[in-house]
This record gives sequence, structure tokens and C-alpha cells, in this order.
Amino acid sequence: MPRAANQESSERRLLEAFGSYLKVEKGLARLTLAAYLADLEQFAEFLSARKKRALMKAATEDIRDFLQRLGSDGLDGRSVARKLSALRQFYKFLLLDRHIGHDPTLNIESPRQWKVLPKSLARAETEGLLAESSVESTSKLDAALECRNRAMLEVLYAAALRVSELITVRLEDLKLDLGCMMVRGKGDKERLVPLGRASQEALREYLRAARPVLCNGRTGTALFVGRRGRPLTRQRVWQMVSHASGLAGRHASPHMLRHSCATHMVENGADLRTVQTILGHADISTTQVYTHVAMDRLQQVYKKHPRARLRARTTQEGKQP
Repeated sequence: MPRAANQESSERRLLEAFGSYLKVEKGLARLTLAAYLADLEQFAEFLSARKKRALMKAATEDIRDFLQRLGSDGLDGRSVARKLSALRQFYKFLLLDRHIGHDPTLNIESPRQWKVLPKSLARAETEGLLAESSVESTSKLDAALECRNRAMLEVLYAAALRVSELITVRLEDLKLDLGCMMVRGKGDKERLVPLGRASQEALREYLRAARPVLCNGRTGTALFVGRRGRPLTRQRVWQMVSHASGLAGRHASPHMLRHSCATHMVENGADLRTVQTILGHADISTTQVYTHVAMDRLQQVYKKHPRARLRARTTQEGKQP
């Protein structure tokens, strides 16, 4: 077998072993696992195009050049950091299994993350979105879909759920008598999230009047279902939120509702540890971004303060010749 083919076969086996390591030992979710492997394949193609080293023989300069190329191509800092994280995990794995003697990612600093703050809705915009009907009720089925969509919007905002978390919530995970819900986040980590009164009422109405119509006699374990009791897809939830927000006059995504929930909690004085627990963040540094978002919002509001306007006028007058 030619040397190049041997190298390719060896790298393929390493990537397969790495994938098993991420899934079994690290407990990464399927989508995260797929993203990490795609990042490694991109880095391998980068090395191949330069006709330099194989993945196992990559040096620190190769990784720096790769990250620099990504930045030059317009990739934002957060995405570049994600790819660097995949490389760190891979070379840590190689080091643990003694395939390499030195980790080439050791002295590489992570690109600045959260350069672009997460977008969120103002409280008035959120109320407008939750008040809008996303389906025109011309039949019993349409009314059931509208009731389901309203409950999903309320839960996305009240519990700050990711789309993947929303569509995998089971009936048995809902604890309406306790006012909370069990959620499975990244890496199958479970957490209890509280549900406000509005979301609880929307869920009760959905379970009473909408879910039986959608299931049409069929049984299923998922809390939220589509027509004929079928499981919902991520794409369907995104379409529903996009349509409902369009009716409200401000296009939004499911993740914007998650960001809005976190931002509004921080604005109302919630401590970061509580927000971290509700959102399911492994690292509180991820949650800290919402302090910046809230401060930006507070500064916009503060501009309406009469003393703030007075200071602005005085500054402008001082600049005049």
C-alpha cells in the first residue's frame, strides 16, 4: 500500500477512535460530535493543501496559520474558538493515548469570543411575539397547532431552552404540579428549569385541547408533537418562531428567545449562578455575556434620564467654536 494511502487510513482510524472517545468518555451530544469531526477534517484538508504535515505531526505554527486563515476568511471569533476547541480535544486525546509526545495547541490563545453580543428582544417585543397567533384557526387542527405553537413559544422563553432541548422533552419530564420541567442539555446533562405562570397555563391548555387532536388516537412520549403525533424537527420549530415573530413585526429565532430570557433575568437582578443553572452552561464565563447585554440595554434606557440628556447637551455645546 502506498505511503499516502497508509497515512490516510491511519488518520481515519484515529478520527474514528477520537469520535468514540468524545461520545463515550466526554458524553458530547451528536451535533457537537459531528461539528468537532468536521472541524478536524477541515484542518486535515488545510494541511494537505499545504503539502506539509499529517494531523499527528502538525506543529503549533500549522494551527496558528489555520486559525489565521479562518479569521481572514471572515469567520467570527466564536466560531474560530470552537474549531480551536476541537483541535485541543483531539491533541489531548492523542497525548493521553501516547500517539504524540507534545500537544501543539498548548501555547495558543483562544480568539476573543462574544465580540458580537447575542441578539435579544426587548420585553415589549417579547410580549408582542407571545401575543401573536402563528396559525390562522380555520379548523380544529389549525386551532390545535396554534395552541401548541403558543405553548412552545412560552416554554422557549420561560425556560430558555435550546431547540434540541425543546423537541426532546418527554411528557414524563413535565412537572406542572411543581412548576418545573426536566431538560436534557448538551452531553445528555439533565437539569430542572422553572416554568412561570403564563407557560404553565399555556401547557395545560395544550395538553387539554391540542395534543389529543394532534395525536389523533396515537400514543407517543414527546411532549410537543406535530400532525398525527409525529416528532417535531429542529427546522419546524425555527420556521414556527420565524413566522410568529414576523407577524409581531420583529423577525426572531428560537435562540433569540433563549437570549432574551437570560437578558431579562439579569436586568431584573437575577444572580449569574442562577442564570447559569437555568441555561445549563457548563462554564459561568459563558453566562457573563448577559451582563454586557443587560448593561448595553440599561445605557440605552438611561439616555432618557433628564440629567443624562443635560450632560449630552452640555458636551455638545462645549464642542461648538
